[in-house]
Amino acid sequence: MKIKVLVFTALSLVSATGFLTAQTIPKEELTFLTSEWKGDRFPDGRPKIADNLLERAKKIGIDDAWQVLKVMGYVNQFEHGWKTLNDEMITGRVVTAMYMPSRPDIEKNLKERGAKQGRVGNTNSWPIAVLTKGDVYVADGFGKVVAGSLIGSTLATSIYTKSGNGVIFDGAARDVQGLEEIQGFNAFVRDFHPGFMEDMVLMGLNTPIRIGRTMVLPGDLVIAGKIGVLFVPAHLAEQVVSTAEFIVRRDKYAFEVIKSGKYSSGQLDSEWTSAMKDDFIKWMEKHPEEGKMTRAELDVIMSKRTW
Repeated sequence: MKIKVLVFTALSLVSATGFLTAQTIPKEELTFLTSEWKGDRFPDGRPKIADNLLERAKKIGIDDAWQVLKVMGYVNQFEHGWKTLNDEMITGRVVTAMYMPSRPDIEKNLKERGAKQGRVGNTNSWPIAVLTKGDVYVADGFGKVVAGSLIGSTLATSIYTKSGNGVIFDGAARDVQGLEEIQGFNAFVRDFHPGFMEDMVLMGLNTPIRIGRTMVLPGDLVIAGKIGVLFVPAHLAEQVVSTAEFIVRRDKYAFEVIKSGKYSSGQLDSEWTSAMKDDFIKWMEKHPEEGKMTRAELDVIMSKRTW
């Protein structure tokens, strides 16, 4: 009797966390893995980076953001070698999906359970159901291209409608012509292929995944552009974006004063004097489009110089 009670209790706890209901990890585990994040979270535990930070991230350089992360010891956050639909930049909060080669018994069990939960369609549509505005669907499709297309234009339309964003797949997508007609949508994939998805099944939803040489967690800030894709841990997003924003301003200032002969590149690449810092603040005041910065804020950010 005691054993039955223990088993029932264990199953109830697992069911309550959702561990058995959607290939997800418990909220407590996701919170543990992202414990450095101190801000708001989604109901499932995913870090909720602020919307304005997602917009600010569109204006920074991936090179600069990568350098900030590298100096802090986060060296496995960038992946290159993608094909895209267009030059649209993607920034957003990561929703992860992990696919594996299918096995009949496992796929049968997962789909039967999914149907009881009200899940509709093949398993590659399930991550789309959890998307919210500002999310980016990031999938580990184990690099499969032939019979590895995770979406076509119909699913892409649903993705863009729900998230206002594109996708990043270590796999493929199909129906390029239809995808290109979705204004504002972009897809970073290993390749495009006309075939449908075959012999693949969703084994993880909002779990840690691997994309090439990177580890990706749900709620990471993703910045995807022409040179590749950068995954920024949620707790570092504000620091990385703020520092990269400063580097953009600093570069504009440097170009101007170098051309005028006021300072040399050597001076600008060395520790700034107090006079140089004051001059930069005056330059900022003359360029309100670059935002605002006080001398105290400048001192702090230059004390953590990473370039």
